[in-house]
Amino acid sequence: MSAISPDDTAPKTLGTNGIVAVLAFAGIVVALMQTLVIPIIPQLPTLLNASAANTAWVVTATLLAGAVAVPVMGRLGDMFGKRRLLLVGLALLILGSVVGALSDTVLPLIVGRALQGLASGVIPLGISVMRDVLPREKLAGSVALMSASLGVGGALGLPAAALIAEYADWHFLFWTSAALGVVVTVLVVLVVPESTVRAGGSFDFPGAAALSIALVSLLLAISKGSSWGWTSGTTMGMLALSLAAFLFWGWWELRTPLPLVDLRVTMRRQILFTNLSSIAIGFALFAMSLVFPQVLQLPTETGYGLGQSILAAGLVMAPSGIVMMFVAPLSARITTTRGPKTTLMLGAAVIAAGYLVGAVTLGAVWLLVLISLVIGAGIGLAYGAMPALIMGAVPASETGAANSFNTLMRSLGTSFASAVAGVILAQLTVSAGGREIPSEAAFHVTMGVAAGAAVLSLVLAGFIPTLRAAPARTVIATEVPELTRER
Repeated sequence: MSAISPDDTAPKTLGTNGIVAVLAFAGIVVALMQTLVIPIIPQLPTLLNASAANTAWVVTATLLAGAVAVPVMGRLGDMFGKRRLLLVGLALLILGSVVGALSDTVLPLIVGRALQGLASGVIPLGISVMRDVLPREKLAGSVALMSASLGVGGALGLPAAALIAEYADWHFLFWTSAALGVVVTVLVVLVVPESTVRAGGSFDFPGAAALSIALVSLLLAISKGSSWGWTSGTTMGMLALSLAAFLFWGWWELRTPLPLVDLRVTMRRQILFTNLSSIAIGFALFAMSLVFPQVLQLPTETGYGLGQSILAAGLVMAPSGIVMMFVAPLSARITTTRGPKTTLMLGAAVIAAGYLVGAVTLGAVWLLVLISLVIGAGIGLAYGAMPALIMGAVPASETGAANSFNTLMRSLGTSFASAVAGVILAQLTVSAGGREIPSEAAFHVTMGVAAGAAVLSLVLAGFIPTLRAAPARTVIATEVPELTRER
């Protein structure tokens, strides 16, 4: 299908800045769901009168639902309209928030969190809407801002949630997210136009089912492996089921005429190495969120804890989200002048530099703020480049599915980070106050591993074909994407 000129789809009476602002705000609100319950996780067993193992599903349910929703909503958006599916995602967020706000036991809260997780497709859908409705000269900066919203929301959500949890009833967390969802939905209806670019065809139900089983099994094994036992029958069974489902999914996708994810396109070198690099970047992004709050809140008597409150810990993390937003225009400028491959590699190098400092020392609050700023800047650069690389290699009718798959790769990276960091922090411990806590070495090793992940991302990005720096060819290659490569 031929792409429609963005100028033909955007309303003439509506400024494109309004569209970008609304979509970026939607991305931030959806990303807030990642950190919404983190401040109250230790209190959930008491608040819900449930075991810690059961309340852990409040986090796991969101992760699993998001893994399933992202590729499915991306494909449905290509078929039936990206703005329409974006609104569906926001409606699910509102519904999940209301269910959570009305919950006093663990089961309905898990259901509410799963519904919130189903909204995870909003960010890649928003990026795809931008490609279809914005003028080309606006696209690079707008995509960088929208892509960075994933990190911005996660970073800003922690102090906001901590503030609410400290001074109000925990149900207010969910009422706040419901109110934000309503505001965003109204703004999207009023401001964001629907794209007329459609992929057509029918939905790949077998492919969606197989991929869902594969992802849920894999993420369950990763997120629950430490409590189940990494060599237990349950964990190994989940991994085996995931492998079998992935193999069937790959076999099916290569044979069905209208696949959920076009693996032939995904295996193009530009997309393949962008997605592999994205996994490593996702790993690096989440490692900071696991280490910094613990170091900040451990008592000073340990010799390496900084004795801060959870609110102070959240405030230390917040600047990284702000810098991601401010770096987005720089990411777009580098992409325009030097190409998105250069932007991604630069972002990975900056992230590695930040983590290498953390691998050596984490001895002061100001130092953690500085490290988070450096890492946030790198994340902003890298996240802004990824959609440009993806959209430079797929036709306009497939951007929803392609961007969603890339977002899924980042999410897998964060899940791997949770598992690997969990093992490191659980194995390298010291006794303090009658309990086992992660040792100072555990935190430095985790930061070192994250630095290694960023370096791996840099190396993988080096295999991406070099693109010309012209934004129209780099970011909006629609008919023959291979022509954007250097010959």
